[in-house]
Amino acid sequence: MIDAEAAQLAIVNVGVTGLWNAPGSPRPVDGPIVADRPDHARWLADLDAQPTLEEGRLGLYERFDSELLEGEPVLVGGEEEAGWTRVTAPWQPYDGSDTGYPGYVRTAHLRLVDDAPVGRLPDCGVAPTVDNFLTEARRHIGLGYLWGGISPAGLDCSGLVHYALRRLGVIFARDGGDQYRACDDVPVDEARPGDLYFFAYPGKTIHHVGIVTGPRRILHSPSTGEVVVEEDMPAHRQETLTVIGRIRQLQ
Repeated sequence: MIDAEAAQLAIVNVGVTGLWNAPGSPRPVDGPIVADRPDHARWLADLDAQPTLEEGRLGLYERFDSELLEGEPVLVGGEEEAGWTRVTAPWQPYDGSDTGYPGYVRTAHLRLVDDAPVGRLPDCGVAPTVDNFLTEARRHIGLGYLWGGISPAGLDCSGLVHYALRRLGVIFARDGGDQYRACDDVPVDEARPGDLYFFAYPGKTIHHVGIVTGPRRILHSPSTGEVVVEEDMPAHRQETLTVIGRIRQLQ
């Protein structure tokens, strides 16, 4: 874990970059996103041009943990390998850490700074209300699922929640399990629009999250090969619905 007091500050100086599990995680097909001047759109197109999902978007599992967006601050823990820097992302709370989501980013995608708004997002001018949260999330209906995605070009299930809240100036956890821990528990019969449905198999950790939009109705990014959709909760989701959370920061 990076020592927040001793770490240097940097900001992301490209539109979108990847937060990788390790410097060796990217595959040849991931070349456009790890180039010194990354091309996010070309990367997605190349992923989708692969003959199988496993060789494209599905192959990001356990390689690609999240994304960092232009202007996002990170705490730099030192350059672990040529061309790569170990960082944590404080705008993406993770596992109870006070420094944020950890991973490796291309050094060329960062610019060292003396100061950055680590503890707050820029003022977006939009109030963090339930209605605005639902509006922001619905903007992405039809968008393709991207493991680790938190940009308007591709979102995973928790990325949809995280990015919609970020657009309202709310710093919120990146992953589903952490998102649940950041919420207040809500009984199933008291769920209301703007709450979060969390899903897990018996004895397993949370593997999916979606936004409540009505009784047993869900807005979510289902899985690789699918798109963000608002729908009546499918049967297989009803079978794994575990808990419901209410986002404390929403009015």
